[in-house]
Amino acid sequence: MSFPPHPGMNPDSSTSTHPAANPHPAPDRARAYAQVDVFTAEALRGNPVAVVLDSEGLDAGQMQRLACWTQLSETTFVLPPSPEARAAGADYRLRIFTPGGELPFAGHPTLGSCHAWLQAGGQPGRPGVVLQECGVGLVTLRIDGQRSAFAAPPLQRHDPEPALLQAVLQALGLDPQALLAAQQLDNGPRWLGLLLADPDRVARLEPDHARLKFLGQKVGVAAVEYGDDAPFLIARSNREARAFGGPGASRTGPGATPRGLLVRAFAAPLGVPEDPVTGSLNASLAQWLMAEGLLPERYIATQGAALGRHGQVYLERDAQGQVWVGGDCVCCISGTLRL
Repeated sequence: MSFPPHPGMNPDSSTSTHPAANPHPAPDRARAYAQVDVFTAEALRGNPVAVVLDSEGLDAGQMQRLACWTQLSETTFVLPPSPEARAAGADYRLRIFTPGGELPFAGHPTLGSCHAWLQAGGQPGRPGVVLQECGVGLVTLRIDGQRSAFAAPPLQRHDPEPALLQAVLQALGLDPQALLAAQQLDNGPRWLGLLLADPDRVARLEPDHARLKFLGQKVGVAAVEYGDDAPFLIARSNREARAFGGPGASRTGPGATPRGLLVRAFAAPLGVPEDPVTGSLNASLAQWLMAEGLLPERYIATQGAALGRHGQVYLERDAQGQVWVGGDCVCCISGTLRL
């Protein structure tokens, strides 16, 4: 089931223009507020999200101004579900803003907002399951203690335009020979996904963020990491040796076991040069790479080292083919916000 985009959101983009201010805004009042660190069990090592738990009466202009003020990659606003979504079982509605505009969906804000809502006493309609309404429709979350996982929204993907791909590679300082595969990925947010052969090359990237902003392109760059043992993997791709038989094959050797995915996310068009840990991107990478047989049905993605973080994203595809994106959450700040 899907619902129409919220006012001020451009349905053809993952961002919106800044909405006009309401000429009659609601008077300031104390609202429950939290900041949650997501994709980490240790505070200050993941990706923080600001969550306004009582957002009724706020217009899009006020939400956008707060998102610019917090200067976090995302700020979210919890609202009662729409009548249609409530009838379908939704527990709450979520609006998600970056400093540059509104998103129809994002991963770490989904997990962090759900965590804050539960910590504040939210009671889901079904034990262990939360149903969130947002710009892409209804998103299901499974809850297991501090760790939760969301069902990745359906993915649309296609080959990128050659000219755009070349321009992005230049902005990243990458030789085309370093690239194994590329796809335009869209599960609400839109990313250009690039798969490289060498994790070290991913770690060393120093993009031209101004150029990426000019191109208007968010970019997710990833590489498979290999190891002799991988206790968290429950399946192996039978095509990985063929898929990675080009650059890097001599280092890993044929048939090497993938132990995870190293990921970086560059989002200059949203006012975020590099995102510490990105749920929506990891969801779409998993959907793409699992479908192609390039990664197993369960693995851990790591992200954030370039920013001094250590985010861990748990990816799993169930027997029905649904990809789940999970992570731990830690509430670092709770109190009230006057808005």
